[in-house]
Parts: sequence; C-alpha cells; structure tokens
Amino acid sequence: MTDFFDAHRPATAFDHDSTLVVVMELSGKSWLLGAAVPGVSRRPKRGVTPGDMTAFSRALEGWKREAAKAGRTITRVVVAYEAGADGFWIARELTTLGIETHVMQPASIPVERKSRRAKTDLIDIDMLLRTLLAWLRGEPRVCTMVRVPSVEEEDRRRSGRERDRLTSERVSLENRVRSLLRLQGIDGFRPRLKKAGEMLERLRTRAGSPLPAEMMAELRRAMTRLRLIGEQIDEINAAREAEAKAAAQAGRLEGEQRMIHFLTGIVGVGLETATRLVREVFCRPFKDRRGLAAFVGLTGTPFQSGGMEREQGIAKNGDKRIRGLLLQLAWRWLRFQSGSALGKWFAARVAGGSGRMRKIMVVALARKLLVALWRGVQTGVVPEGARLADAA
Repeated sequence: MTDFFDAHRPATAFDHDSTLVVVMELSGKSWLLGAAVPGVSRRPKRGVTPGDMTAFSRALEGWKREAAKAGRTITRVVVAYEAGADGFWIARELTTLGIETHVMQPASIPVERKSRRAKTDLIDIDMLLRTLLAWLRGEPRVCTMVRVPSVEEEDRRRSGRERDRLTSERVSLENRVRSLLRLQGIDGFRPRLKKAGEMLERLRTRAGSPLPAEMMAELRRAMTRLRLIGEQIDEINAAREAEAKAAAQAGRLEGEQRMIHFLTGIVGVGLETATRLVREVFCRPFKDRRGLAAFVGLTGTPFQSGGMEREQGIAKNGDKRIRGLLLQLAWRWLRFQSGSALGKWFAARVAGGSGRMRKIMVVALARKLLVALWRGVQTGVVPEGARLADAA
C-alpha cells in the first residue's frame, strides 16, 4: 500500500519567489498553458500542440529565463491540469521529467454562481491558476487533487469497470426486448435463458399471429448482442477466478491477493465484490475512516445557514458504481450475516420501522461495513460475529 496522499494540501511549503506555477487547459485541438512567473507581473499564456512535450519544455524554459531576467532563480516547477479524457499519462510523463505535477478534481474547483457566466479557455486558465496558487498556499477548501495511479494500478481496475459497462448494456438490451414484446401484449419473456432464442421464434401475438417481420429482425439482433455480452462477461469472470486460483496454489497471497483472499473468506462477499473493493478502494491510502467514507461518497451533507439547519443526505461523491456495489453488499450482509454485530445493529435501529427507514439505514450499514472490512484487510480481524466460509 502506498503512502498517504493528502488531496487537500501540498506536501511542500510554497515560495512565490522561486516557484514557477503552470496550469494546462487541455483539449483535442490545442493545449493552452498559463503561468505565474516569479518577478513578472503579467500572467503569460501560450498554446502548444496536444502531446508536444518538446514545445511544452520550451515554454517552461522560456519562463525560467524571464524569471532570471527579473532576478529570480527557479528551484521548483509545479504543473497542474484538470482530470479528464487525457487521463494520467501527462502527469506520469512530466513526473519522469522531474516536474512536480498535480491533477485537479474538476468538480472541486469553485466557479461563479451567476445564472449566466462567461466561459472561455482564457477565463478557465485564469481560474485554474488562481485555484492552484491558493492550494499551494495551503488555503482551506480550495480544491481537491487526484492521486495519480501507476499504469499497473490503472490496468488492474480495467476488467472490473468493463464488466460494469457490459452488465449495464445487458440490462438495457433486456429491457428493450421486453418493451418490444409488450407492444404485442407479450409478458414474462426472459432473454437471459439459454433457450431464449428458440423461445423467441415460437412467440405469437395476442391474436395468435407471428410477430411483425421488422420487429422480429430487431429482436434477433438484440438477442445476438445479448449472447455476445454474456460470453464476454463470462470471459472476465473466468479470468478473475483463474487469477485467484493461481495465486492461492502458488502461495503468493501478498498485497491485493491477500486482501481479496481475506474478503472472500467471509460469507456473503463474493470474488467480484472483493476484487472491486480491493482494487478500487482498499489499495489506496486513507488517513482514517472519515477519509475512506468521503472517498466513496457515504458521508453526510449538512446544510447550515443562520438559524436554518438540515441534512441533505449522503454526499454521493466518488464512484457511484462502488457505492452501488456497497449497497448490494449491505443487503447481502443482512441476508447472510444477520447474526453479526452489524446485522444486529441494523435490526435494532429499524425495529418497527417502515420500508423507507430500512432503505435509509442500509446506507449507514454500508458505511459501517466498508470501514469494518477496510480495518479487516489491514489487521486480519474479521468483523465481529461474522461467519467465515470455511465454518459455514
């Protein structure tokens, strides 16, 4: 596990007279650079061709020369850009060149709240530069930085995210098939069955006639895509199971594989859930349980102004797919681990409550369960009262 990364404040004190601060506004057509150059009152800007690191380096050297003419010596260069379609390759490449690089969380950057506000690349570059300078000074609640993952870390998350997209596509196609059939008064068709294709050919309308030709053609194409998606999901699942089995047989239960093995040993936590939790959440360093819950978006969002005070619900920051995964795990926990301490806590809280109360409290259970499993993979201590797969 890597060292703790503080997304809210820099690790190094900021010196205005020796630090060249540069921000990048990225697009597919051009990169716009803006800088705060020590000893230079103006804020220079320059455009470069996307991906042209040679031109980028020339811009930095030119600004360093301007600072030297003003009697300043540059000892630190800080570059930042917003997280987006370009991902992290720019940050990784600049870091290899010895340049301190940060990736800014776009949703955390404060903007004007006018009903209509001007937006241009020049305005955006000024806003990014102003935000980065405030962050470097250590001002509170300015913005949040994203921890840059390694290529290996990013690649290990790829299969889980692809599986989520495939699952979403499959559900969408299944709903489309059911909607088309319902237009002819047909209900109860299950597209995921092995013989669904054969059953589709035998379907008839309420009047007993065959389905319309064009509708049937669309349904056949949808079923073909469904079969392909199912095969791809099975391929991902098989690869994941083979990886876990190979690690167990070789006795290489270290790092992520050790954490995955620990989680799958608890009744109700499957291999997919364990792998996603480890590679998306538990592999990251967190200061405490509050930071962990905030990363997933399971913290409260209070609203206080003058004498008015109310709760707006959970923050919903972070990856919504992980939040959904945790809520599914919480419901499974209530089914398979009702005798655990967390299961009893939930039962005591919702005793006599409505269905709405259960839905609200399951979010709190998901947060508690996340913290308990996080502590478990660190210490090896199973959540209190939880049943293990070997003992089930």
